[in-house]
Amino acid sequence: MWQKLGAWVYQYRIALVIMLLIATAYMGYKAKDVKLSYDFSKAIPTDNVKYKAYQDFRKRFGEDGSVLVAGIQSPDVLKQPLYTQFVQLQKNLKAIKGVEDVASASSAVNFAVDQESGKLTPYKIFADTTLTAAQLEQSKALYESLPAYQYLLHNPITKAYLIGIRINADSLNSKSRESVVQQVDAAIAAFETDTKLTVHKSGLPYIRTTIATRILKEMKLFLLLSVVFSIVILLLFFRSFSAMILSLVVVAIGVIFSLGTVQLMGYKISILTALIPPLVIVIGIPNCIYFINKFHNAWLEKQDKKAAIITMVSKMGVVTLFCNITAAIGFAVFALTKSEILQEFGVVAGINIFLLFFISLILIPFALSIMAPPKPRQLNYLHNRYITNLLIKMESWAMHHPKYTIGATAAVLLFAAIGLTKLKSVGYIVDDLPKNDRIYTDLKFFEKNFKGVMPLEITIHVPKDKERLGDKAWRQFVYKIVEKVSVLEDSLFANDYFGKPTSIVDALKFAYRARTGNDTLTQLDGEAWSLIKSGLLQQGLDSASDTGTTNTEPAPKVANPNARLLKSFIDSAKQEIRISVTMADVGTIQLQQVLAKVEHQLNTILDSSKTVYVHNNVTVADSTKFKVEITGSTVTFLEGSNYIIKGLKESIAWAFVLIAITMMILFRSVRILLCSLIPNIIPLIITAGVMGWVGVALKPSTVLVFSMVLGIAIDITIRFLVNYKQELPYHNGNVPATVTATIRQTGLSIIYTSLILIAGFVVFMFSGFGGTKALGWLTTLTLFVATITNLLLLPVLLLIGKRK
Repeated sequence: MWQKLGAWVYQYRIALVIMLLIATAYMGYKAKDVKLSYDFSKAIPTDNVKYKAYQDFRKRFGEDGSVLVAGIQSPDVLKQPLYTQFVQLQKNLKAIKGVEDVASASSAVNFAVDQESGKLTPYKIFADTTLTAAQLEQSKALYESLPAYQYLLHNPITKAYLIGIRINADSLNSKSRESVVQQVDAAIAAFETDTKLTVHKSGLPYIRTTIATRILKEMKLFLLLSVVFSIVILLLFFRSFSAMILSLVVVAIGVIFSLGTVQLMGYKISILTALIPPLVIVIGIPNCIYFINKFHNAWLEKQDKKAAIITMVSKMGVVTLFCNITAAIGFAVFALTKSEILQEFGVVAGINIFLLFFISLILIPFALSIMAPPKPRQLNYLHNRYITNLLIKMESWAMHHPKYTIGATAAVLLFAAIGLTKLKSVGYIVDDLPKNDRIYTDLKFFEKNFKGVMPLEITIHVPKDKERLGDKAWRQFVYKIVEKVSVLEDSLFANDYFGKPTSIVDALKFAYRARTGNDTLTQLDGEAWSLIKSGLLQQGLDSASDTGTTNTEPAPKVANPNARLLKSFIDSAKQEIRISVTMADVGTIQLQQVLAKVEHQLNTILDSSKTVYVHNNVTVADSTKFKVEITGSTVTFLEGSNYIIKGLKESIAWAFVLIAITMMILFRSVRILLCSLIPNIIPLIITAGVMGWVGVALKPSTVLVFSMVLGIAIDITIRFLVNYKQELPYHNGNVPATVTATIRQTGLSIIYTSLILIAGFVVFMFSGFGGTKALGWLTTLTLFVATITNLLLLPVLLLIGKRK
């Protein structure tokens, strides 16, 4: 069959290449439109309850992760001349297209009470006009006396000041967010130059945009490094520029196909799909080595290009096909998970790694047919004395010291087993960044001064019981809820991991303080109840007055901040109360504990079985159950990380099963199947043990290693066992003689292929992301161990399992 296929490929090689070039041109046309992904919630299945809750929240209240924050630590921010520069920075930021609003100390407002009407009107604490030193000091004293802004816009202890930059939804969900972030960076950089101060930047828009931009840059870097390493090793291997260029053309077409597939499937470049182009190079080069190496051997034997090409296809076609199938399986199994980002990675990687076989099968025979025959110096690698001596030693060790080989393997496995007990599973939002990275250090600045910037959202659903209770009782019930929310916010803020919560209650407190001088709503008696019952407080909140008075002089017109606050923190049906809080990046393990504590606080404080109001002099115990949801980007991150890790663990099992089936189809022997799987499972166990010993946690980027490497490393086994199966009849079924011949015949290409794969994955160690860097060295380690087990342990297993 394969002999006929080789003759057919040679006969129709020109037509096949023309079709390949047409397909490549089309995929290249599609690839030019591929875009970056900024959606970090795709790790969760769309039918997941928490994912649906988060999407419903976004529909009701808008994007929760839309605020980019800047932080400055200086006691002179509200003093001249720094104050003027601080105000100018805010103006520059607000002038950026795509920035919806900017909030800071200089834009803070207060309420004044109209003595005649009793209405509350807002005014700016710091007037836009130039302030004298005395006016600035007076405004500063008023601003710092307002509890509403403490630990929200400034930390009174550390003298850190925060600027919140809200980016509109259209910019957030498009490529223009890169331009917005770049302009924000430029405005802040100019401020830093003028003031000699350091401005810290963070928030989900900044983190996500910066990481997405880095992903694109790293993809280009990995492509370049993969090409460079491949060129070096190919030249060392073949000593031929033509063979090197041919190999690069094969993988270049594979890269074009992979990017075109991303666009055709409607996907975007994510942190995972960005790895596919360099992976195509890494996995595609061994295809070229297998084919060209077999062509050179056939040329030495036949001295005829046509016969050598047909022999190459007939002998290496089946090997390369099954190597690509198993490698594709190692990636394609991710498509069986419930995580969308993993599904996309699995589909694109699986399809294109499998397509590499057809690209190689079409292009390499055509190129070899028009290239000059190999020169003697280009075939010297077939007799490399250093590798030959190494293979002779490995052969001797496998043939004469099998007990030592098995003993050493058992000892290493015991070491790995102890390491497995130390292995942990934890992830952080900025986990993949080194500790000295600017994004990481800036995030820690906000955690130190404002307890973090990661959004967490709590919604409290209040049933419509107004008709059942009556207007008066219903109003008392609503204000009692306000009291409970106030207690809940204080309870959250007392936690070390939560920043200052924000809700409609803060507006109530603000307005109440302007009226009474007291912002504590938990003691609703006397004057406070009188104010609430009269409706003046609500009247002040609903006021959309555009004018007001300052504490010293008439102020310019300002928008009532509560108009937007009401819309942002109460849904249109006025049944949902939103509490928005920021928190530290505590990691997936601690986040689960923190959220469990929050749920306990919610259940305790919002316990509706308690008496909540008195109606017509009768004590009424409320039987209404509040529906409370905890959501937000932080929750979806936790859920997404759990899904990815769970999905990757499942993918390892699927990869194992599917590869076992493939090997059974290929060799049709349970004995050979066991011999093939054991040398490839051991490297995975050793890698997991090393992770435990060195403290590398199981997380999406590191769990990815196992099923991926299983699919790649099994290629070495296939190469060895196919040759073993082909040689067995020539040695009359003599297993030791066949094993010896197989080591000598396949060892050279196995070692060179392993070097190519190892060098290809080494490039990921140059990444700025810790997870990608770990992926590089963990994969390198696993492939190195797999090469040793396949050249030492696999022959021992074949000898032990030989038939009499």
